[in-house]
Amino acid sequence: MEIPNPVVLQRADPHVLRHDGRYYFTASHPAYDRVVLRRADTLAGLQTAPEVTIWERHADGPMSHLIWAPELHRVGGAWYVYLAAAPDDRGTADAPGAAETFNHRVYVLENTAPDPFTGTWVERGQVDTGWETFALDATTFVHDGTQYLVWAQQDLAVRGHSNLYIAPMADPWTLAGPAVLLSRPEHAWETAGFWVNEGPAVLVRHGRVWLTYSGAATGPEYAMGLLTADATADLLDPASWTKSPEPVMVSNPATGQYGPGHNSFTETEDGRVVLVYHARPAPETAGDPLWDPNRHARAQVLPFDADGRPVWGVPVPDTRPVPTSTVVLRPDGTPPAVA
Repeated sequence: MEIPNPVVLQRADPHVLRHDGRYYFTASHPAYDRVVLRRADTLAGLQTAPEVTIWERHADGPMSHLIWAPELHRVGGAWYVYLAAAPDDRGTADAPGAAETFNHRVYVLENTAPDPFTGTWVERGQVDTGWETFALDATTFVHDGTQYLVWAQQDLAVRGHSNLYIAPMADPWTLAGPAVLLSRPEHAWETAGFWVNEGPAVLVRHGRVWLTYSGAATGPEYAMGLLTADATADLLDPASWTKSPEPVMVSNPATGQYGPGHNSFTETEDGRVVLVYHARPAPETAGDPLWDPNRHARAQVLPFDADGRPVWGVPVPDTRPVPTSTVVLRPDGTPPAVA
């Protein structure tokens, strides 16, 4: 099955959920000021699907800047969006010798309507992770009856910008136990430019829990790493997890894709796993990579070998036109009107 790529232009940190036979898409909007949703019957249809803004940043306060990496989840008959937001757009050095980071925290929105495009999105507030430092990229999953949160956060006692943590949940916005450290930047590929572990995503298949994440700066060095645990293991025990020393997906000049990462997982109509991620179509950006809008959402079928292990491969080439402009496009892929 060939999926037309990009699946959505200029949307980074993509998250795709298949629910009741339809695909729901959200991602970081390049203006970093809102949470958007799309819905389509096929992955290919997401590109032209109408985009709806379901929440906008506050005028001031802790949820007023740099709205990053929303994820849409269905838990217990309700809809939840996990997002990161900051009170300002400036990085800070939180302690002597600490890495400069932004001021994000993790927040949760809830909608109890059957359709997430209707009803009311209620702010359930900040997730109390146990300490007040830079935190972002929360994802959630339910396994053997327990809901877990996995996210990235800075520990001022650990060198770097963010590590990966897991905790059980009492409800979709409240942790039921302390954060457990799963991974911190340590390998050369994770510390290229910045010391980062972020963007976790969880896939349970073939008796294993596969936890992907991203590391390094957000340019062509950005890449995807992997933690693996047995599906019957105690997921709150760090010893249950094995970390791959090498990344599982990296930039590929042959296919013209750079900085693949911040992925999620979904399925084809016949149940095959699909890897969703963003990548850039060029190794260089004009100015700060954070503000270059051309990280495009992409998707490809993820095969498994005879032993049930993912065959990650390389980011596939584009099969749809890709803009080279640094202008933020309309949802339909066209540039905004010029006055």
